[in-house]
Amino acid sequence: MKVLLVGGGGREHAIGWKLKRDDPSIELIASPGNPGLAEIARCEAVGGPGIRGLVSLAERERVDLVVVGPEVPLEAGLVDQLAARRIPAFGPTRAAAEIETSKRFAKELMLRAGVPTAGASFHSSTESARRAARVLGAPVVIKASGLAAGKGVVVCQSLEEADSAIEAMLLHGAFGEAGAEILVEEHMDGEELSIFAMTDGRHVLPMLPIQDHKRLLAGDRGPNTGGMGAYAPVSLGSAALVDEAVERIFIPTLRALDEAGRPFRGLLYAGLMLGAEGPRVVEFNCRFGDPETEAILPLMRDDLLGLLLAIASGESLADHPALEWDPGHAVTTVVATREYPGSASPGAPIFLPEQPEGVLVFHAGTSRAEDGVLRTAGGRVFAVTGVAGTLEEAQRLSAEHARAIRFEGSQSRDDIGWRELARARAS
Repeated sequence: MKVLLVGGGGREHAIGWKLKRDDPSIELIASPGNPGLAEIARCEAVGGPGIRGLVSLAERERVDLVVVGPEVPLEAGLVDQLAARRIPAFGPTRAAAEIETSKRFAKELMLRAGVPTAGASFHSSTESARRAARVLGAPVVIKASGLAAGKGVVVCQSLEEADSAIEAMLLHGAFGEAGAEILVEEHMDGEELSIFAMTDGRHVLPMLPIQDHKRLLAGDRGPNTGGMGAYAPVSLGSAALVDEAVERIFIPTLRALDEAGRPFRGLLYAGLMLGAEGPRVVEFNCRFGDPETEAILPLMRDDLLGLLLAIASGESLADHPALEWDPGHAVTTVVATREYPGSASPGAPIFLPEQPEGVLVFHAGTSRAEDGVLRTAGGRVFAVTGVAGTLEEAQRLSAEHARAIRFEGSQSRDDIGWRELARARAS
C-alpha cells in the first residue's frame, strides 16, 4: 500500500510513526515532511500555488490513501479535489472543515443544535466589540474567527486587556484575515479536556481523552501558544464523561453538519471545558491536534491505518468495536525556541541526543541543511513523548530528554500533567 501523508510537523511525524508501526511494509510519502519523517518516509516537496501540487503528487504516485494532517489544506479543499479524482483521503471536505476554519460558523451551528457552549457575539468593528465585552464583563475571551495556528484566542482578565486584544486583531491585523472578524465570548470556568473522535459522519469512535497545556510557562502562566505539551490518560475523562460528550456534543454536531449539507468524515476534535454545568465546547478542530497526537498515538493498540482507510473509503463504523489502549501513561513535552509563540529566527544548529528507552522524539520544526546539520525551522521544534507505567515516570522521561535537546535559546516546560499529579496526591 502507498500512503501520502500531508504535512511536516510533529503531528505528522507521530502519525507516520504509527502508520509504519501498524504496517512496516507500506510505502509512505510525506509532503513536505521533515528530517524525522525522512527516516521512515520519502519526503517530497511540491511546488505551485495552493493545493495543486499535492493533488498532482497523489495522482502521479497513484497513492491508495491520502492522510491530511494540517487544517490549511482542508480549508483549501484538498479532500474535495482528491474525491473528484477518486483518491481516498482522510479528512473532511472544505464545507465540513468550517467547523474549525470559521469560529462563527461553528458557534452558530452549535447554538442551533443545542450543543453546550459559551455565549458569543461577532464583530468587525472595535466599538461594537468593546461594548459587547462590557456587557459580559471580565474575564472575557476574544477570539479571531478564522485560522490562527492555535494562537488566536486571548483570555482577558480585565476590560483593558480585552480592549487591547480587540485593537490588536481588528485595527493592527495581529492575525491577518483570520482576525478580520472576532468573537467576544463568555468566559467559562473549569478545566479543559480534549476528546478526539473518529467518525463516518454518523457513528463515533471516541479516542482516549487528553489534556493539552496551552500556556507558555510552568504553572500555566504566560501567553497562549499552539500547545506546550499534553498527557494521557486523564482521570477526569471517565467513561461516563466520554459517553456524555458523544451523546450531547459529537452526535448533535454531526447531525447538524449533515442537515446543513456538510457531512463530516474524518477526525472531529472537541476542546471541552469541564465545569459545574457539565462539558461545554470551547472549540472544534477538524483534524488531529498538536501536540495531543504525539501523546495519544503511542498508547493506541488499534490499527490506525485500517481505520483511516475505512473512513476515507466511505465505510460505516456502525459495527466497529470500541478502540483499545495500552494501560500506561504518555507525557509529551514541546521544545520551542526562545521567541515562541512569536516569530522565530530559524537556522540554529541542534544537538539531539540518543533516545533512551521509553522516549519518542517527534520533529516539529526542523530542517537539515546541505552540510547535513540538523537546524531549527519553526517555533515548536520537537515534541518529546515519554511512555511509562506511571504518570510520574512518563513526565520524568519526557522532561529530562526535552532538556537534553540543545540549541541556542531552547525552552520547555517541566510540569506537563501537573494537575493530574496534584489530583493523585490529594486522593
